[in-house]
Amino acid sequence: MNTKKFDLKKFLLNNNTYVIFLVLFIICAVLSSTFLDIANLTNILLQQSGPILVALGMLFVVLTGGIDLSVGAVTALSSCVAYVLMRDYQVNFVLAFLAALVMGLLIGLLNGLLVAYGGMQGFVTTLATLSIGNGFALIVSNGAPVRCSDVAAVSAMASKKYGYPIIIGCAIIIVIMAFIQNYTSYGRIVIACGSNKTAVQLAGIDVKKYVCSCYLVSGFLSAIAGMFMASRTQTAASTLGSGGELNAIAACVIGGASLAGGKGSVIKAVIGAFTIALINNIMNLKGVPAYPQEIVKGLIIIAAVLLQINTNKAEATV
Repeated sequence: MNTKKFDLKKFLLNNNTYVIFLVLFIICAVLSSTFLDIANLTNILLQQSGPILVALGMLFVVLTGGIDLSVGAVTALSSCVAYVLMRDYQVNFVLAFLAALVMGLLIGLLNGLLVAYGGMQGFVTTLATLSIGNGFALIVSNGAPVRCSDVAAVSAMASKKYGYPIIIGCAIIIVIMAFIQNYTSYGRIVIACGSNKTAVQLAGIDVKKYVCSCYLVSGFLSAIAGMFMASRTQTAASTLGSGGELNAIAACVIGGASLAGGKGSVIKAVIGAFTIALINNIMNLKGVPAYPQEIVKGLIIIAAVLLQINTNKAEATV
């Protein structure tokens, strides 16, 4: 009987995202007696409902070999626009939410057009729109937090009474994005645009259109994320998405995505986002100050990239 010998090293390399998360989860449970409390786990889910969406938008851009540094500015600007409309102009929640989505799509479209059709580098382009977005967020909010606690729909979004709508919404979007990536021609072409752009072009596929669309997806999901994140405190602010781009990139890299494009997974990016959340959570529970947490994130990104390089080498020898 011909049986294959189980290769533990290969298994760990191929599933390092899940292994790291599981090991870290166990460590957190051991280090803190309150980590497994329902209240704490629910808080993690609420906190990550927005950042996960930002990471998924970033993932689709990364799959094409690009990067979107404007995601943090989009979360801030879109939520500020919506909250100012509700607070100062009594616009209803649905229309304000739509305005936030339009804002995200506009920035995503600008990024996509400049990168795909203008020939600009994604890093430089989105660095510029990051600055523009932050500037507009400051103007719209007048540099102050915009609170809408008296709007029932805003209060309901993160409410236990209504089943935590932002958690449910995030879960639905994860399923949709995973389906798009794994079971549609669009998802396969996006990956191909990053892994073998020349072959895609020779097949007669408009690569520019797909690259542009990924920046639209990123802007759209970042806008939703902004509304989700603001709902937790019923407050929007120009600083809401600060550092969001780093967390999104880290989530993608920890999830095994290649910054060169062509490799990445929606589910693994979600696990990557939760991995960062676990690290932040356990450090908060143990009273570690916020600033050292940023150092840890940077070290994690370096470790994740090194692990990815070793994984790619191992796959190449198979």
